[in-house]
Amino acid sequence: MKYSYIPGTDIKISKLAVGGMSFGIPAVKTYRWILDENQTDKMVQHALDLGINFFDTANVYGAGTSEEFIGKSLKKHQIPRDQVAIASKVYFNDGRLSKEAINREIDGTLKRLGTDYLDLYIIHRFDYDRPIEETMAALNNLIEEGKVRAIGASAMYGYQFQNMQHIAEKNGWHQFVAMENHYNLLYREDERELIPICKQDGVMLMPYSPLAGGHLARSTWDSSSKRSQVDTSARSKYDHAEQQDLPIIKRVAELAEKHNVKMSQIALAWQWAKGVTAPIIGATKEQYLDDAAKAVEIELTPDEVAYLEEPYTAHEIVGALDKNPDGLLPKDVK
Repeated sequence: MKYSYIPGTDIKISKLAVGGMSFGIPAVKTYRWILDENQTDKMVQHALDLGINFFDTANVYGAGTSEEFIGKSLKKHQIPRDQVAIASKVYFNDGRLSKEAINREIDGTLKRLGTDYLDLYIIHRFDYDRPIEETMAALNNLIEEGKVRAIGASAMYGYQFQNMQHIAEKNGWHQFVAMENHYNLLYREDERELIPICKQDGVMLMPYSPLAGGHLARSTWDSSSKRSQVDTSARSKYDHAEQQDLPIIKRVAELAEKHNVKMSQIALAWQWAKGVTAPIIGATKEQYLDDAAKAVEIELTPDEVAYLEEPYTAHEIVGALDKNPDGLLPKDVK
């Protein structure tokens, strides 16, 4: 495994993160494919055996049971706290990113994970209803209190991220050092604004859905996997652009054959070639983690990167929200 550091810290992280959305008790039908406690334990320990020490979860995943299962696995096997880096998120909860909500939700997250602190606390989306100053002050206080070591943001528009960074800088508060955005070969809209802003400010990229819900791991669009059958959220992300994206998938398959590796490994190698620090792997099988770990050795040439990217055309925005959802969760989560 190869490693990096969360910017501005001495927190060592693997060049892959394990996605906690794959773990927990399904709270809604969309997530009927996720892993139970015993399966989660096996996946967490297998990741650690591979040298993957970075885990990303959220208060909303499995209605909190993702955090519980990860925490129980680390405790069961007596994994030293300083040997792992844990990230979690806040937003899809009562109060969104209000001061009260942030203070309440961090305590719940820490309790479920069985830890005194988070290495990285990420706002899951931009909150249209709360002043930026309130959110950034609350996050800054968590670092000052020792509950959080660093903060990050997730899918939003570039100007929103820039505004939040500006408010923090103006007030002498801690700024975001990580961006967990929607980014893969089939969805590159953030290359226009958000990613250049992050690179300009030294903010690390840790994209979710680096394999586009599995579409970059197979040569056909549809799959017989359980997740493909029940995950309405993934379908809403990608199905509308199937015809746009199939030529890209074909090129991933071509390069995989050329390198004698799996398509998923080419898709991940592209991420690192683009300056990503740690793509998040939402694995439900140990083999998927094995494949991802081996991908760190693959290096694509500039010509190969350009070949993969050439068929891309503009896509609808998927990730950043135009307003807060009417309920706690986005409308595509059933």
